[in-house]
This record gives sequence, structure tokens and C-alpha cells, in this order.
Amino acid sequence: MASVSGSDRSGDPGAARTGEWRRGWPLVAAGMLAAAIGPGLFQNLSSLFTPGLEASFGWTRGQISTAAGLALVAAAVAPFVGRVADRVGLRPVIVATMLLLGAGYAALATMSGAMWQYQLGVVALVLAVPGTSSLVYGKLIAGAFVRHRGLALAVSTAGLSVATILAPPVIGAVIAARGWRGGFAALSVVAVAVALPLILLALRRAAAGPTRPDPASDPSGAAAEPPVTGVTAAEARRDRRFWQVVLSAALVNGATTGLVTQIVPLGLERGLGAGQAALLLTAFGASAIAGRLLIGLLIDRLRPQPVAAGFALVSALAFALLAAGIGGLAPLLLLVFLAGLMNGAENDLLPFLTARLFGLRAYAEIFGTGMPVALVGTGIGVVGFGRLHDAYGDYRLALLVGAGALVAAGLCFLTLGDRALPELRTVAAPPD
Repeated sequence: MASVSGSDRSGDPGAARTGEWRRGWPLVAAGMLAAAIGPGLFQNLSSLFTPGLEASFGWTRGQISTAAGLALVAAAVAPFVGRVADRVGLRPVIVATMLLLGAGYAALATMSGAMWQYQLGVVALVLAVPGTSSLVYGKLIAGAFVRHRGLALAVSTAGLSVATILAPPVIGAVIAARGWRGGFAALSVVAVAVALPLILLALRRAAAGPTRPDPASDPSGAAAEPPVTGVTAAEARRDRRFWQVVLSAALVNGATTGLVTQIVPLGLERGLGAGQAALLLTAFGASAIAGRLLIGLLIDRLRPQPVAAGFALVSALAFALLAAGIGGLAPLLLLVFLAGLMNGAENDLLPFLTARLFGLRAYAEIFGTGMPVALVGTGIGVVGFGRLHDAYGDYRLALLVGAGALVAAGLCFLTLGDRALPELRTVAAPPD
């Protein structure tokens, strides 16, 4: 686990909490920016591009979702990226990732109609997932925060949700004016010319910030590092709890990502206009923010497992009600909001539980080892929602399957053990 800083050991808890945020806010801001423009944003906005791709190339929703889902096999590189991040440092991974992200969006903007081009562009985005996720930023934040770790991770990962609220009308307007190619090009420019410089500035600000009693939170690695405790990736893989955490993530991803990638077409089928259907994306993004922040506050104070199970069951109920065929803008906005709560919570829970159960010694590699499995759930959800719609003509069966997956995820969280972290060998933290 992350070492407790000198201020955390003092008799002034308020000063400790203030010190964590004073030292660590640039890291949280960097994580927010990366999440906001990363591949998750493409997933959440992909339904805005679907009508244009259908019209331009004659692709069906099932074909588009299958191509995107199959591209997720590229996430198999995550354990390797995690090992590099643990042993070489985080900054090179961050820079390479953001450049690859921009290249992936640019490739999607220049497609000529072959499905393999779409798959290749999405592969590039998937390869960028580790370096824009909690694999990298979660390690930085977990090293800088102890008392408020859950909330700090929640704020960091909320960047995607904020972008999901703000980006649909902006990207929708770009698509309306410049076509779907213009939308992808805009995302490429923002990733490379806006987000990357701001992230590097935030990391430099953190490295040049106030003197830290806890040097482990220094992303520059300039200060002398104390030993970092925790298990190796191999030891984590032999722990049943690791596979429970990963399975719960896969189940949540399958349900919530499948829903968000089809949410605009779902709204259109329920009788909403194009503008109203786009508002469902905003509701989903708002729910993800609420889920992240609420669960971040709760898991800093309560045992995280039952909290997570409760969120999963609320989302499952919303999926079941959506499957019942409820229509109308207000009911759909409410149900989409409740369905998306677990999506927000899950993105905070995974890095929190990884650090809590397995420590920071091999955090990035452990997180990266679980990421491909979790993204298998994402792929199943993306492909499954589209294919089940093609087969049955509506989304009811897909929504029921999603509800079942969320119930199963809740059971995984509820039965997750919380043994004390073994005090194993310690190693010096590498420079980031």
C-alpha cells in the first residue's frame, strides 16, 4: 500500500487532508484530462457517428459494433504497458499514449469505406487505453492520497463523464457542419494539441510543488523514494480476489458500455427526436459523475464491497425497467441516469481496490493484467447490444442480459474478501 505521509501521521487530520489535496491536485487534474479525451470518450460518443457511417458506407449497426468490439483484443498489451510503467516510469507512457490516441482519431477521419480501416483506427484507440486510464494515473494518485484516495480517484476518473456531458452537443455540431470526418478530426486535434500539453504542464506543476513529507507521490521521481510495499503481479494473479475484481469489472463494462454505444439509436426507437436522443448521452454522463463522486466519498468512510454491490443493484433495476419498453423523454432520462451510476462507480472502484488489496509495488502491472479481461466484457457488450438488436429488432433482450450481468457483478463485490495486505518484500519506487 502507499506509505502514509508525515502529515497523515500527525495529530491534525484536517491538515493531513488539506496537505494531500495541496500536493496532489495537479495529478488529479492530469488524470481528468486524460480520461476526458481518451478512448472511453469515443465509446460514449460512438452512437453520434453511427448514422453518418451507415449513410456513407452502408454498414449496419451490428457490423459497426462488431468491428469496434473485435478491436478490443488490442488491450492485451495492457500488462506489458503496466510493466513498463512500473519499471521505466509513467511520463514516457503518457506521451506515447496521447500521440497514438491522436493518430487513431486521425485514421478514423480518413477512412474510405473498408471495414478494416475502421477496425484499425479503433485498435489504435484501444492501444491508448492503458496510458489514459487509472493504470497510470491511479498509481500517481494512490501514491499522493491516503485519507482521500477514493474521492481523488473519483474526481480524476470523472473527466470522462464531464466530457460525455459537454462533448455531445459540440461534436454533434461539428458533425452537422463538417460531417463525421470533421468530428474525428476535431478529437485528434484536441488530444495532441490541447490535452497533451496541459497534462505535461500539470505533471511539472506536481513535481515542482510544495515539499512532500511523502516523496512517493512525486511524479518526477526527483525526491528520494521510500520503500513501496505490495505484492507482485504474479502473486496477485494467484489471489482469488484479483479475479473477482476483474470479473466484476467485465460484467459492469459489458452492460454499461453496451448501453451507451447504442443509446442514441435506442432513444430514436422509443420515439425521441435526434436532439432529445442526444440528451440521453448527457444523462448517462451526469450519472457517471454522480456515481464516481458518491462512491468515492462513501468508500473513504465505509467498507467498499457492500457499497459497490448496492450501486450495481440500482443500475440493474434501471436496465430491467428500460427493457420493459418505457418511453418518454423524462422517464428515459431518469432510467439512463440510474443505469449509468455503476459505470461511474466501477471506474473509481477498480483502482481503489487494486491499491487497497495489492499495494503499489506492482500496481500498474496488476491493473494492466486485469484490463484485457475487463475489456472482454466491454467487447461483449459493444458487439452483443448491436447484434441482438439486428437479430430481434429491438434492445429488450440486450437490456435484460445487461441487468443480469449487473446483478452478478453485485454478488462478486458482496463476496469479495478484504484480508489485510501481506507485508511482502519492499522495493524502491522507480522514477515516473
